[in-house]
Amino acid sequence: MDRTRVGVWLYGLATIATGLVNIVWLKFEASHQPIAALGHLTSEQVLAGLSGIWLVAAGIALLRRQTAWIGALASALIYIAFALLWVSRYAAMAHAVGVRFDLFVFCLGGAGMQLLLAAPAAVLYAVARTGSLPKGRAMAITRWMLGVPLITFAMGHLINTRGYVRFVPHWVPFGLFFVVLTGIAFLLAGCAILARIRDVLAARMLALMLLLFEFTVEIPPVFSNPHSQGAWGGAIYNLTAIGACWVFAEFAVRHRESRRDINSREQLATVRTGAIV
Repeated sequence: MDRTRVGVWLYGLATIATGLVNIVWLKFEASHQPIAALGHLTSEQVLAGLSGIWLVAAGIALLRRQTAWIGALASALIYIAFALLWVSRYAAMAHAVGVRFDLFVFCLGGAGMQLLLAAPAAVLYAVARTGSLPKGRAMAITRWMLGVPLITFAMGHLINTRGYVRFVPHWVPFGLFFVVLTGIAFLLAGCAILARIRDVLAARMLALMLLLFEFTVEIPPVFSNPHSQGAWGGAIYNLTAIGACWVFAEFAVRHRESRRDINSREQLATVRTGAIV
């Protein structure tokens, strides 16, 4: 299987699964889609169902080469819309308890979670519609939308260690140590991706770390509480993030190989021209 398609399939299928969760519960998953911050909405069920249909359609479009660019745009739009909901959530929390830095970091991380899911859209669009968006620019957009959220995750882990320690499985000793270690890992991965220093390795190691979290942190609640929308939403979000990291890593490798090929051809042409002259 084409290595670049593995991430696309994981990202697309997870996007479909996110939509199905909204459709089944006819509710927005509060941990990632805090629409309640907008106040009471009498049409929340309708909006949740429509958002679910949108996500399912976007995921299906991503999996077909002919419609991948549509899926890339559609997924980016809805994930960015979910990110903007965190602005309202921060405003609501600040109004209730006052302006606090830890709340700001918490909501910044929440918005970052959704921006990270929108990150692959640029490269997927550029590849699906050749010539519509320069691949170098697409890679830069994806790089920033992936790298910056990781730094916000790091801030959350390092500032609110007591809050994150509850996510560490009870059988894992030294919970605070692993929360801090995870925060440092997010920080290093984000800086590496933004600085283009071992960025592919950083994205792959990040995907591996998230995969470990999937089996140790996210999947157990699905089995212990299968009727919880939050449990399903967390597990599926993590899979979508793994797909996003994979897409970035493999397209970064592919882009660099393409640039090397172009440079090699240009150098060869220069040598041949010089020889003729």
